[in-house]
Amino acid sequence: MDILGFEIFPSIAVGCLYLLGAYWLAVGPARRKFGWAPQGPSRWRIASWITAVLIIFFSLNGPLHDWADGYLFSAHMVQHLLLMLIMPPFLIWGLPKWLIRKALEVRWLYHLGRTLTHPVVAFVSYNVVFIFWHFPDMYNWALMDHTVHIVQHLTFMAVAVMMWWPVINPVEELKRIPNGPLLMAWIFLFGIPGTIVSALITLSDNVLYTWYAAAPRITALSPLDDQRLGGLIMWIPGMLIFWIAISAVFFRWTSYEYRSWKEDPEALPTGETGP
Repeated sequence: MDILGFEIFPSIAVGCLYLLGAYWLAVGPARRKFGWAPQGPSRWRIASWITAVLIIFFSLNGPLHDWADGYLFSAHMVQHLLLMLIMPPFLIWGLPKWLIRKALEVRWLYHLGRTLTHPVVAFVSYNVVFIFWHFPDMYNWALMDHTVHIVQHLTFMAVAVMMWWPVINPVEELKRIPNGPLLMAWIFLFGIPGTIVSALITLSDNVLYTWYAAAPRITALSPLDDQRLGGLIMWIPGMLIFWIAISAVFFRWTSYEYRSWKEDPEALPTGETGP
């Protein structure tokens, strides 16, 4: 479906409408009918959820999608950056705590959530999926088969939400790593495999992804230069986002420590490093 030159894929549009509709139903009519919470989510949480859905929509439709699929490896890396490192924090933050806890009352969802958000499971899943899809054969396969490409994007978003969950830590029930140095170290380690892949792509003397070698040139960039630019986009902005996350955890941790000290300056540390 092409609207004024902006191509929209029905599957993406339906998926985004589902995310918005399900959210509205859960925090509005269902909350009031079943008495889940006296009040709905704050405007910030609602805005955060809508932002996440808009990132998905504009990443997978329109010019960015066209450039990523048909012409530029670097555009594809921007798309993946948005879907894996920008969108998930907004999606998680948009969920009210009472809604997450209501879902966790279902026993199998609780155990599933505990498993998927476990730091080791999240670390392995994220990096295995990320590395797997960046092997040249797998990457080119996804570009040649639209169904495979959909699976690629869905797995990217799924493991990215798993990765970001312990960082944002929305509810105590799924908490595994306390705020503080251990969580900061975990985030730092998380970015290392992706950095290695990005470096290998950037420093390669050969075009790794033949799809883009054969693609029409819509910029002055050669296929190899485009590949190097894409690698740099993964490498530098990607690591910058991880460092922002580390900084956010640091300030969250120190603010909690300061509040605890203000309440009782004589109290000794108990080992708990955050809410």
